[in-house]
Order: sequence, then C-alpha cells, then structure tokens
Amino acid sequence: MSRRLAAIVAHPDDDTWGVAGTVALHAEDPAFRFVLVHVTSGEAGQIAEGSGATPETLGAIREEEDRRSWLVLGRVPDRHEWFHLPDHAVEDQPYEDLVERIAVVLRAERPDVVITFGPDGITGHPDHITVGRATSDAFHRVRGDADDGLRRLLHNVLPQSWLEDWNAQLGAAGREPFDPEQLYHPRGVPDDALGVLVDCSPVAARKLEALQQHVTQMSEEDETDDLEALGREAFVIAWPERPPGSPVLTDVFEGL
Repeated sequence: MSRRLAAIVAHPDDDTWGVAGTVALHAEDPAFRFVLVHVTSGEAGQIAEGSGATPETLGAIREEEDRRSWLVLGRVPDRHEWFHLPDHAVEDQPYEDLVERIAVVLRAERPDVVITFGPDGITGHPDHITVGRATSDAFHRVRGDADDGLRRLLHNVLPQSWLEDWNAQLGAAGREPFDPEQLYHPRGVPDDALGVLVDCSPVAARKLEALQQHVTQMSEEDETDDLEALGREAFVIAWPERPPGSPVLTDVFEGL
C-alpha cells in the first residue's frame, strides 16, 4: 500500500513543528513519499539576536534553515515547492490563484493524506488560516477528479489539555500564560475532537535537532528541550467525517 503524504504550510518551521516527527517515523519506509509546500518564505518573521539575518536576507536564510532541518532529521521531502507569496500578507493575495496552485500539486502527486492548518491556524495567524482554508478547498476540488489518493485530510492542532499543561508550567516559572484571545498565541481544541495522535517519542531527539536549525526563529524564550512535548503530534480528521466515538488513530495512514 502506498503511503503518500503532503504537508501544505505557510512558513519555514511550521512543517518542522507540525509533521517532522510523523515523517521521521516513516523515514525508512520504501512506500512513503513526502511532498512539502511552503506558501511563503517567512521573510517577515522575527530575527533572533545573533542569527546574522537581516530583513533583506531573512527569507533566503529561512529557506536554507528549513532545508537543513530535513537533512538533520534524516528524511528530506521527495518534492519541495516554494510559492514565495508575501509573508504576513497571504490573505491579501488572489484566493482562487492560491487554491489552484495547491490543487496543481495535489493533482500531480495524489497524496493519500494531506496535512494543513485548521480554522484556528493553531496560533490565529492569518497566513496559517488562509493556507489551511485554501488547502482544504483544493483537497476537495481534486478529490473528485479520480479515485486514486486524497483519502484523508488532517488539520494540525494543539489539544486543549496540552495548552493547559503548558500554561501551568509557565505560571509555575513566573511567566505569563498563553492567551488564546491574542494573535500568535496558541489555541487549543477539545481533546475529544482529536482523530489522530502520533507518538513521536522514538524520534523526538531528531525532531529537536531539526527545530534547532531554525536559528533565526529561536529566541531564548522559544528554545525548548522538552522531548515529551516534541514526542507527540495531534490532528483533527477534517475529511472523511469521523463517526462519533471512533477510536483515536495512532498514525496518519492508519485505516486507509
């Protein structure tokens, strides 16, 4: 059985945070094909002190950081597309053009599973929300073209219980908790909405090493060595509809 995965994200490092563990678990699987699309190069993102990047060079540097992250992880994408839409302004671009560009990749690749952002964009980032909506629309457009592939659409999410645990840790350390009402702060989804929960603990150290390649984005507050947190990835099954009471899957391809 084929195991073809496509991840459609907004910025470099969205992919590392969201799916690197899942990809690493399948790294040695000869049936696994991994397609990655970045809609922007992240050129309007933060610049960590000492990273050496400038506003003029940040986009190119972040693309290289992302490539290094997959090399370090040990499983580079089989196909990697950069759309180079303007960072922090994806919602201002022609929406139909974005949907069709994603659809072109999905038609060519026919992935079994597509992963993107859900309606909350995890952090409320407008780029995340727009990319997630466009990918979902492209998925359903292409799904009707043929019988092959596009068997599951997943939204990368943060379970509410994880967010509550993180906030408790922040409070214990004397730091401000995350506020889901604020832009760029994480939003949680109800734990009972989860459809797939992947145990990435066997490859968590590799995921950490991959994240550490995103030097421009790692402020002191962002740095983490919490392998327990990195050792799990959660998804809502956006399509097909998940029957109430269905067991939570342990792999993105399970049951296909």
